[in-house]
Amino acid sequence: MKGWLWSGLIGCVILVGCGTKPAEKRDDYVTTFRQYSEFVKDTFYISIQVPKEYDVQAERRYPTVVLLDGNFFFPMMSSMLHQYETARELPPMILVSIGYNSFTTMDSLRVRDYLFPESLTSDEMHASGGGENFKKYITEELLPKIDEDFRTRREDRTLLGHSFGGYFTLYAMLNQVEGKSREFRNFVSASPTLWYHEFYLNHLVDALKRRKEKNVLNVFLSAGELEDSTWTVGPVKKLNYDLVERNIDAVDLQIRVYNQLDHMDVAMLSFTKGLQHFYRRRGRP
Repeated sequence: MKGWLWSGLIGCVILVGCGTKPAEKRDDYVTTFRQYSEFVKDTFYISIQVPKEYDVQAERRYPTVVLLDGNFFFPMMSSMLHQYETARELPPMILVSIGYNSFTTMDSLRVRDYLFPESLTSDEMHASGGGENFKKYITEELLPKIDEDFRTRREDRTLLGHSFGGYFTLYAMLNQVEGKSREFRNFVSASPTLWYHEFYLNHLVDALKRRKEKNVLNVFLSAGELEDSTWTVGPVKKLNYDLVERNIDAVDLQIRVYNQLDHMDVAMLSFTKGLQHFYRRRGRP
């Protein structure tokens, strides 16, 4: 299905009553707050989880992992990161989750925020193309607050996204490359909707080829074998092929097409394996 909007999943969540609003609070590891964006003209619901050792290692700074679709993924990612920290499968990290006020509004708002430019008739959906404003929110409003309030390593950030969020992850990299900025070092794009706007993200290949900066960008790209071969698996393989064929030195690209997995199965596995690749490759943990 070309225009996957998570509608069925969100409907199920609403039926079981999981669309509650996060409160403003702080417990031993998790801080939640609301933040209004002047760029998006809306309020986001942010959850930050610090490592288990955070208060013990008072001088240590940590990598930042920014997670999209936080209403759905934060409960799983937060638990996984702490468990993997304990088992030394990943280094300690600060998790920053970007969510909305409820599941009921998440579907339409992620379409507003994760896609750029505005949709075409051929997309068979309407999207206003707010991805540029959402990227500005992250880099100019959210990250400065996180860096001020928590002990982060500003040069060591990862962006995680799935589906439309996977599209946004690659769009954010394109925007970063064209703007010659360095907000993120690592990008995980799980089952991205590359078909959007007549494959607009094909611009990424040429942008990376023209890039002069020497710092390496790490990209983990994935899809599930059971996903649509025309709209998801095929475009993911083609993007990988195009990047490899152009022999772009300043990108470390990994691709996975997971056997017997469908669209919603791919995200958490890709987030986990992507982070492991980025950090084990550098000798950590």
